[in-house]
Amino acid sequence: MTSSQKPFYTEKSEQERLLPEIAVDAEIDDVPAAAATELRGKRGLVYLAACLILIGLNLRTVFSSFSAVLPEITSDAGLPGWAVVVLTTVPVTLLGVFAPLAPVLARRFGAERVLLGAMAVLTAGLLLRPTEIAGGGHLPALLAGTAACGAAIALCNVLLPGVVKRDFPHRLGLMGGLYTTAICASAALGAGFTYPVFTATGHWTSALWFWAVPAAVVLLLFLPLAIRQPSIKHQAVHGGVNVWRSAVAWQVTAFMVLQSMMSFSVFAWMAPILRDRGIDGGTAGLMVSVSIVLQMLGSLFAPALATRFRDQRAINTVVALMTGGGFALSIFGPTELIWVWTGLNGLGQGSLTAVALTMIMVRTRDAHTAAHLSGMMQGVGYGVGSVGTLLVGQLHQATGGFAAAGILFLVVGTLAAFFGYRAGRDRFV
Repeated sequence: MTSSQKPFYTEKSEQERLLPEIAVDAEIDDVPAAAATELRGKRGLVYLAACLILIGLNLRTVFSSFSAVLPEITSDAGLPGWAVVVLTTVPVTLLGVFAPLAPVLARRFGAERVLLGAMAVLTAGLLLRPTEIAGGGHLPALLAGTAACGAAIALCNVLLPGVVKRDFPHRLGLMGGLYTTAICASAALGAGFTYPVFTATGHWTSALWFWAVPAAVVLLLFLPLAIRQPSIKHQAVHGGVNVWRSAVAWQVTAFMVLQSMMSFSVFAWMAPILRDRGIDGGTAGLMVSVSIVLQMLGSLFAPALATRFRDQRAINTVVALMTGGGFALSIFGPTELIWVWTGLNGLGQGSLTAVALTMIMVRTRDAHTAAHLSGMMQGVGYGVGSVGTLLVGQLHQATGGFAAAGILFLVVGTLAAFFGYRAGRDRFV
């Protein structure tokens, strides 16, 4: 390989390579180039950093909080089976549907204002979600509020990494670590604290309303910073490789789809699966939280290992099998070892998500191609990946248990290992 062909990720610092998703900028094709956030000195920069981290801390509670009290919601609100399936599937589907809209809105209004609007929609969705409508019960608000949350999170998912990269180029490792840790922590908090809030208040509506409070706080904190940013319209100038015609891009995307199927199924269904096995709600929530903490550990170390080699076939295969196997063992394995099974799933899932994102960098030669591959992976990965939560729900409704879902994720884990092996070869988009 000549110096002109050298992949751009090898020229970055070790910290940047450990956090590859942060180097992907949704505004990379903008003309004129998106300017850094206007701030008032170093205190302003610290304030912006705190706001971005707090936004990340609200991006997964909507998934894990709902599943933590799903039996109580189903019983009290009288939800039909189809509604449970839709409520666990729609927010993930919308992550893919709304992802392409984020750069378009950012060019028109600016990334900061779009993030502010997304946090407003997220807060409104969280407030609406548990509301009971006269004559209609809880279902209409649950559906509308959940959809609003999914759309808002999709916009934040796409825009936050680019803002972090743009405004903290010399602190990318630190900010990337804090931001990605906050997102994982949000899922752990939702899983671990929702059921205790339900126990303390005696009603699931209070447990869900609770998560609107931190979202509203972040909205108020971010408001003065976002509204004073100048409004500059941008145009998109596209160039470079067409990733949709690349076999390598499709292999990487298929890997992302399969990991998304397992990842969001854990958020949506792991707590109900554990409770179905006779574990009380508080302990089930704690186990999911610990599993997500292990995801955080996996996401920290797996990219470092993956980027040490030009070929990632071995690590991709191992972490995919760990994830699928841990999910299945949580359903089939002896309950005496249930902490081991959920821990295996957590460590595997965190590593799997991280190495799937790492493929964006190690399979591309320049930042523009990486950004376009990231867009492809997010749109297809989240959109098609939501089928995982859908299938688990459908299988549970059809069979009355989760055994079929265990078999499903043995298959999904095996397929993820296959496509991970293919995507891990030393080739480029």
